[in-house]
Amino acid sequence: MKPLAFVAPTPVAAPARVGVLRAPATENPARFGEAPRSRRLLLVGIAGLHLLAFWGLSHMQDVRKTVARVAPVVVRLVAPAEPPKPQQPVPTALPDMKAPTVTMIEPPLIAIAAAPAPSPVVAALPPPPPPAPVQAAPTPAPVALVVPPPAPPSIKRIPASAVRYVREPRMTVPLMSKRLRESGVVHLRVVVDVNGMPKDITLAKSSGFARLDEQALQDMRSARFAPQTENGQPIEWEVIAPMSYEVDR
Repeated sequence: MKPLAFVAPTPVAAPARVGVLRAPATENPARFGEAPRSRRLLLVGIAGLHLLAFWGLSHMQDVRKTVARVAPVVVRLVAPAEPPKPQQPVPTALPDMKAPTVTMIEPPLIAIAAAPAPSPVVAALPPPPPPAPVQAAPTPAPVALVVPPPAPPSIKRIPASAVRYVREPRMTVPLMSKRLRESGVVHLRVVVDVNGMPKDITLAKSSGFARLDEQALQDMRSARFAPQTENGQPIEWEVIAPMSYEVDR
């Protein structure tokens, strides 16, 4: 759409004043009144053209904005420029390399003199050493005979059935053994001195419960025995004493 163009009208030059010859009074009066009327019409037309030109100039800016809105926008797509292609390196001609000529040099002949034969060496053997004097064997010193001390007399063992108690050992069953229903027979080895007192008490056979075995060792320490004699003399003796711990079922 082409933009509208307004052309301002060229101003019309005012008509030059022309001298009017007044007609004599004898002329027609109607013709005399026609000239001022046509002049007034001409002036009105000129004023109207000026008003139209002024109106066109005042609205020219609005017309341009309207044309800019209505005018279509033309978009052109420009293809991107292709990147320059890498140039292939121009192969340079290699110089003609020729293998050097190898000259073979023969080694000189060297004469090697033969080594003289070694002369035989005669080794002189040293004289044999004189025989060492034979020394007589020393006489062994007399050995003193060490007599071991006499072994202590063995303790006489007495069967349990032949033992007599002056005070029997107390038999106390531990409370925990009662709750757990532990029962059994403990065999103790008791060494008794000449006064009938228990000298040494050891465990000969366990009952199967450590709690009962420990209690039997404590109970036997409270026992007192009747002394044993041999040839009328009191002696130490030992016995395997059984101690039975039973819990009521």
